Amino acid sequence: MALRERVLADVRAAFQSEPRFEPRAHLELDFSDGTLTIEGEVPNVAVKKLLLERGAAHPAVVGIVDRLRVAPAQRMGDGQIRDLVRDALLEEGALAEMAIHAVVKGETLIVREPPAARGTISIEVDDGVVTLDGVLPSLAHKRLAGVLAWWVPGSRDVINGLDVSPPEEDTDEEITDAVRMALEKDPFVDATQIRVSTRDGVVTLTGMVPKAAEREMAEFDAWYVFAVDKVENQVVVGPAEATGQR
Repeated sequence: MALRERVLADVRAAFQSEPRFEPRAHLELDFSDGTLTIEGEVPNVAVKKLLLERGAAHPAVVGIVDRLRVAPAQRMGDGQIRDLVRDALLEEGALAEMAIHAVVKGETLIVREPPAARGTISIEVDDGVVTLDGVLPSLAHKRLAGVLAWWVPGSRDVINGLDVSPPEEDTDEEITDAVRMALEKDPFVDATQIRVSTRDGVVTLTGMVPKAAEREMAEFDAWYVFAVDKVENQVVVGPAEATGQR
């Protein structure tokens, strides 16, 4: 068996062994010159990131072309998605000092340009995929912008190409803080009932929430955070605690 066929067979087997993977899902795989291409639609961001991790773990794979898309909660046109992402960024107080631009049919439109802008976010949407470009002053701002884009119901993927200037070293503490911020800003999650920790890039959620849907939303919030590739959801469903710790 040629190397290409062996690698593709191994990757397919790895996908099948992932508990969250739907065996009937149709994915297109290709392998050439060390690069694995994965294309198709998966049910949520957790499955997308887990499959990418499985593919990247193969010893022959040195790079991945990610064409996996998430089935949106609501099908929307690119213009509607772009407007909703724009509005979410405009309404976020932590991004009030950032310039906001929108790319429409290749033309950059200025949405907001503060006199002394601390950064710039450019929004472009193509076939439900949101691309964020520009420069922001911190990793926290970059991650927050990405989560807000993911929260738009029509988003099928978010490519967070925002740079950080001056550059920051990423740490487990930075990731923990970003996940906490996402939980605190999610109106459907009681962040006081959920504790967050990160070790070697793996986010662990613990605590107690009253509904399974809230447990799931909290986990997806963590997956939405840039550079989070694994989430251990140990939150249990039961009577809400009187007070929470994080």
